[in-house]
Formats: sequence, C-alpha cells, structure tokens
Amino acid sequence: MSDFQEYNKNNLKSFTLFDNENGQSYDVPIIEGSEGPKVLDIRDLYKKTGMFTFDPGFTSTASCSSEITFIDGHKGILRHRGYDIKDLAYHSNFLEVCYLLLHGELPSQEDKSKFQNVITNHTMLNEQLVYFYRGFRRDAHPMAIMVGVVGALSAFYHDSTDFSDINQRMIACHRLIAKIATIGAMAYKYSIGQPFVYPQNHLSYSENFLHMTFSLPTNNYKVNPVIAKAMDRFFILHADHEQNASTSTVRLAGSSGANPFACIAAGIASLWGPAHGGANEAVIRMLEEIGDVSNIDKYIEKAKDKDDPFRLMGFGHRVYKNYDPRADVMKKTAHEILEELNIKDDPLLKTALQLEEIALKDKYFIDKKLYPNVDFYSGIILKAIGFPTSMFTVLFAIGRTVGWISQWKEMIEDPVNKIGRPRQLYNGKNSRSYEEVNRREKKSIFQWLWKK
Repeated sequence: MSDFQEYNKNNLKSFTLFDNENGQSYDVPIIEGSEGPKVLDIRDLYKKTGMFTFDPGFTSTASCSSEITFIDGHKGILRHRGYDIKDLAYHSNFLEVCYLLLHGELPSQEDKSKFQNVITNHTMLNEQLVYFYRGFRRDAHPMAIMVGVVGALSAFYHDSTDFSDINQRMIACHRLIAKIATIGAMAYKYSIGQPFVYPQNHLSYSENFLHMTFSLPTNNYKVNPVIAKAMDRFFILHADHEQNASTSTVRLAGSSGANPFACIAAGIASLWGPAHGGANEAVIRMLEEIGDVSNIDKYIEKAKDKDDPFRLMGFGHRVYKNYDPRADVMKKTAHEILEELNIKDDPLLKTALQLEEIALKDKYFIDKKLYPNVDFYSGIILKAIGFPTSMFTVLFAIGRTVGWISQWKEMIEDPVNKIGRPRQLYNGKNSRSYEEVNRREKKSIFQWLWKK
C-alpha cells in the first residue's frame, strides 16, 4: 500500500489511502479534539485493509481520549482541566489540584473542606504494613519499597473492588492519594533506620509529609512554611503529564480490570526508570561529576561534542520544544528555598546555579532550545531541603499518584474502554520443523556463561 494522499487540511474530514497493488482506496476518518492536532481514526484499519500501523514508542499514536491534561510542547503549554499550570502552582494548593484532576472542576469552599477531611482521615496505614516494611533490607532503594508496599495494599482493602460502583471507585482514589505520602515517608525512615512517624490530622498534606519524613520522637519538629509551600508546588507540578510511560502503564494495567493499587504499583515501577522519573537523580549525579564551578566550561564543551558520551542532564525535554512551563515555577521556588535556608557555600548548588546561568546565555543551548527543565530545578530544591537522591523519584511518585488514579478513573468510566492489546511487526523466523535434540547443530549462544 502506498500513495498516502492528503487533501486541504483546513476542511479535512478524512485521509484516503490508495493500494496500488489492487487499485482499492480506503478512507480514514479524522477526529478533532477541543485542542491539539487532529487524529486519524484507525480503529477499523485492520478490518478494512488487513494491515497494522507501526509506531515504536507510540510517539504518533493517541492511545485514549482524555479530558484531564493538555500539553502543547512547541508553545510550552501545560494545562490541567483547562487551568494553566502556573496559575495552579502559584495560587492553588495540592489537594485543590487533586480535586480538580479527579472531578474536573476546582472545589467550592464546602467541597474543599470535605475533600481535605476525607484525605486527612485516610492517611494512616494498616499497622500490619509496618511488619511488611521490615521484610526489606535496610539498603533497599525506597522506590523498590514503594512498589512492594503499594502493591500490598491490594491485600488490605476488599471493600472497594467493585469498580462499577462510583462510591467504591472514589474510596480507592482517596485512599491512594492519602496513603502514598505516608508510604513514601515510611520508606525514607526505614532506609535510614529511624522510627516511623505517624501522620498528624491538623497539618496540611505537604506539612504532614515533611513532618513524617523529618521529625523524630526526641524533638519537636516545626515545619518551615517556605519549605512546605515549595513541597506543595513540587507535588502540583508533578501531578499529571498526559500519556507518559508511567501513566500509560497504569492505564494498560487497569484496562484488564486489575486492582487500582496494583495498577499504581505498576506505574511506580515504570516511573523508577532513569529515562522517566529518575531524571532528577541523574541531574545530581551529573553535578557531582562536574564537581566544581571551575570545571563547568570543560563539561559544556564535552556536552557539545557528539563523540563524547557526557550529556547535560536536566536540559531539554522530549515533549517541550520550548521552555518547560513547570521549570519557570521551579526556578523561582529554588531561589526562594536557597535564600530561606541561607545556602551559599554548597559546591553542588553553586555549580548548578552557575551552569544554569551559562546555559541560558550560550548560543548552542539557545539554538537547540536546551533550556533547564523541571528536573534540573527540582533536584536543586530537594537536595537543599535535605532529601537524599534516592528519595527524589519517590517524591515524584507521591505527586504523580493523583494523576495516575485520575487517569485510571477516567478510563474505567469511558464507555469505549477495552483491554489494551498493542500489535507488533514480526521479524522472527518463519515456520520450521521441530528437530530432536541429538540432531541439532551445536550453537555458541551460551559460551560466555561457561567461561564464568
């Protein structure tokens, strides 16, 4: 099949595919959303033509219809339910954004109070999970603990497994949003050998998380309001980001009817990858490699060299071909935190700030639109607050859980939802006859193994 014919894009209702071999043509309908590019509706393509499309990474494929998040990477736009991310970060709080993602509208004062009360009263974990934590090695990565504990929640809540019931769906959503912060804080405490700290109902979501993370039974911990606000913004900026790898994983797992706790555990596992949620950890490792402000020029030249494996982490973005709108908020927040904590002499942070200043002025980075992204600034903020790099992706997962569960809820409520089943382009062996073992030719596939 060839000759992909395109008509006037402004009045386009369909594309026509011509099959030169048999002289047939096929109309592919076009769907237009409220914003963003038009979409070719290929749901009947296999039925009509006997062919699939080939799109590794699904970079040109819309896997679902969604009303939650809109991104225009070329214009640097990120909106949740129509609201600009900067407006939400500067004027809202995390639980308001949670309500917005779940329900489609910002809450009234009454609804906001009720929602906060519901989330606050779900923050405790079943005490048996304390013993579950003790099954992990002390040096286990906190993300490994998160995957296990969130998945284990499936074994504790059997009263919310009928997802056709809106009440049971909402109970599952509320539990995950509330408990994920407690789970993350406990993962941190366990990794450093400190006792778990239970949530406090009089604190806000972000204050409560900081309290559970940094307080000790031996002192009276007071949450710094500037740090609490920074933490709230961090959660807001990471709350949802359309159909990325981890969100798609949650939707794919959920399409089979799996328990939502298991679906979120799958999303956490996907997020853990260094190409996804681990990018802010990579920023800190890069800064440690640079080591000192005096080495920045050398490493910028290395980054420009195509033959050098070194890459500047935290610059550019797969989606945003302009400035990441979240980075602007994070940059402002990073400088607020550094000023509040009076951090001036930390060599890593000094290197980061100098690197940012140079990259924003360097023609190479400007021409390639390699602006500092949200991961660059979030790494600076989290290190300044006192989190070890192993916790960075955990914090990402805490903020993203509301996006995952909102996407899961939307998928469950979608009348055209069906189990995910991607196709493939097969390039393996053709049909061949089975041979008895004594007639098979000796291969060298495992020679490396025998040498060990």
